[in-house]
Amino acid sequence: MTIRSRTATLIIAALAALTGLQAQAAEGTLDKIARTGEFVIGYRADASPLSYENARGAPSGYSVDICQRIAASVNAHFPDQDIKTRFEKITAGERISAVVDGRVDIECGSTTITLSRKEVVDFSLPTFVTGGSVMSLKSTGIQSMSDLAGKKIGVAQGTTTVEQLRMYLDDNLIDAEIVIVENREVGKRQLDRGDIDALASDQIVLIGQIIESVNPQNYALNDEIFSFEPYGLALRRNDADFRLVVNRSIAQLYRSGANADIFYKWIGRIGIDVPPVLAAMYQLNSIPE
Repeated sequence: MTIRSRTATLIIAALAALTGLQAQAAEGTLDKIARTGEFVIGYRADASPLSYENARGAPSGYSVDICQRIAASVNAHFPDQDIKTRFEKITAGERISAVVDGRVDIECGSTTITLSRKEVVDFSLPTFVTGGSVMSLKSTGIQSMSDLAGKKIGVAQGTTTVEQLRMYLDDNLIDAEIVIVENREVGKRQLDRGDIDALASDQIVLIGQIIESVNPQNYALNDEIFSFEPYGLALRRNDADFRLVVNRSIAQLYRSGANADIFYKWIGRIGIDVPPVLAAMYQLNSIPE
């Protein structure tokens, strides 16, 4: 093969690959589901009680239940096909990229809706509302945010909590050290060992960690909230048809009141009632047909 013909072959191959990528980018999520015959849900294994793995290793939690309702709506959208639902475990650090590159069709976990994230993905209707808080060992005597002065606070990488906590500490002149940890489970182990004095995350996720602890009575959860965290399910950007299927399912869930059953199944079972701000979110997003 001559140099000229080899160059021509490489150019043709590159153009073919580019065309394939462009076609993949132009394919909507519903088209992808129809072509592959499966609906792929990305779930977090470390965000209890919203999204985690149960004792059998199966995805479980509040957000997972909502995504299973959405899976039923996706199936109903294809009455002539048997669409399979597949769960794929993803980490906090890859949850956005997994949606962008099409590895998963929807991200099911505890992801805060932010404007910066909306630059790369879209979101469903809100599914939960919480705020940032801190967990500590009761033995340390930490009872308020001001008690964190001079302390080490662990925060999971790739979460909105990092910047929110930093802003709160700066605004309130609290001289504490933020320690970036790989994930919340690693952070909790460091807390138990005394490597850090507190662990910061969304309050609902910290509640889940306390619930799953061998000795939950050993932990204290700060009542103060240092951020506002509205959660949603991440979807591919500019995919209105799929987003409508998802939002129809969520709105129907809210209108029917079945969302309360999901809340009390996963969160209210430890005696927590639906907070007023969450009840308002449910009401505001009970969009009629």
